[in-house]
Amino acid sequence: MEFSLDEMREHLTALEARISEACKIAGRSRDSVKLVWVSKFHPAEAVENAIALGATDFGENRVQEAELKFSEPRMAKDGSRVRCHVIGPVQSNKLKKAAIVADCIHSIASIEAVEKLEKVCAAQNKLLDILFQVNAGEEETKSGLDVHEAEAFLNELETKAGAAAADGKSANFPHLRFRGLMTIGKNTGVAEDSRECFAFLRNLQQKFLAKGGVFANFDQLSMGMTGDLEVAIEEGSTMIRVGTALFGERDYTK
Repeated sequence: MEFSLDEMREHLTALEARISEACKIAGRSRDSVKLVWVSKFHPAEAVENAIALGATDFGENRVQEAELKFSEPRMAKDGSRVRCHVIGPVQSNKLKKAAIVADCIHSIASIEAVEKLEKVCAAQNKLLDILFQVNAGEEETKSGLDVHEAEAFLNELETKAGAAAADGKSANFPHLRFRGLMTIGKNTGVAEDSRECFAFLRNLQQKFLAKGGVFANFDQLSMGMTGDLEVAIEEGSTMIRVGTALFGERDYTK
């Protein structure tokens, strides 16, 4: 059952209290954590309600659904343009559509995908933010780079990207901005079980951010959802992805 606008407001207040408390415990500013409203399987009307409550960033798993809701520009309450995040795995044949509709893709896990995105964005004269998904919890059901191969992948990416300008723009991928890493916590129902994989991701992200060059903008960590957002924030998350707690239960039959 989806929430009404008033119910969404009530749940947002409760969620904001959790986020603020987690930031306080971690010694961080509330502004250092972006809330991405996961609108997958929710109708456009729910997105409009979220915008009325101040939402600026939305996450969609499926490219087709992202196109339906965000192909036309939407304006946030603060006057900025609403940003669309594609947070689910993107098949090779959907990368073009994803690059066109998204402001940020969280789930890149191959050099081939990077190369294809660059071609699409060059044709569109568009700058696209991308994050690289790491299966930090080492679960067979999760997508992303193998935890033992992620560092080697990023080193290979650096080589493929070529020389970088001061702003991180690379010679070979000038239309892509490497923003950081994404992971999904362990599916155990115990938030603390994800701390180790979140810490791993933070350490990897910090290592490459410190290198500068093509990683000059590598300052984002997309990790944490409704059940484990406190642990994710304590471990450095800059983007948490929350859906059901804000929108209500999804109707998977549609």
